Amino acid sequence: MFEDRREAGEKLARALEKYRIRSPIVLAIPMGGVQVGYEVSKHLNTDFSILIARKLPFPHNPEAGFGAIAEDGSTVILRERVPYISEVILQDIIRQQKEEIARRIKLLRGNEPLPDVKDRVVILIDDGIAMGSTMQAAIKLCKKRKPAEIVVAAPVAATVVRRKLSRIVDNIVVLEEPYNFRAVAQVYANWYDVPDWEAVEFFNKWKRLRGKE
Repeated sequence: MFEDRREAGEKLARALEKYRIRSPIVLAIPMGGVQVGYEVSKHLNTDFSILIARKLPFPHNPEAGFGAIAEDGSTVILRERVPYISEVILQDIIRQQKEEIARRIKLLRGNEPLPDVKDRVVILIDDGIAMGSTMQAAIKLCKKRKPAEIVVAAPVAATVVRRKLSRIVDNIVVLEEPYNFRAVAQVYANWYDVPDWEAVEFFNKWKRLRGKE
């Protein structure tokens, strides 16, 4: 159990200590992953940015998803979960999420491009991994950019998802894998949906730390 995302990020940073000497870049998935990524980046003194990836939600149950899309269009669709969704509806959902991705790139990164990750160690961070499709979309994006190594890191994940992701990245670091895993929120005493302004503030705090403002 973690008190909040700050504590989770600090503990995750210590688990990633061995990567410090390799000058990695931390890429956080918003919104919840931004504070966790900030804490890791601060501890390891690394470069830091925000990689936008969005869940593809069911039309009548937006809390649940059947896949994800990253900001470059990299898409993961769990076909077994969407046998009844028509191609027209599917493309409309993808269009809506692309619009939200564009909004977030402008808001969270000020329309800055993602940093160049070629030949670098990339640490992909979220505050937890449940279904795993959002992280898979982020991994697909990163692989296209030819990093030296991709590391996935999260305070909590479902065991089956952690095993699945471990087969497509170089390493995965997860602090907790609850036996009866239902949702990321269950391992946080203080859980809330992160507002836009808070994610922006953590990115700006990192910029101030690194003298980039």
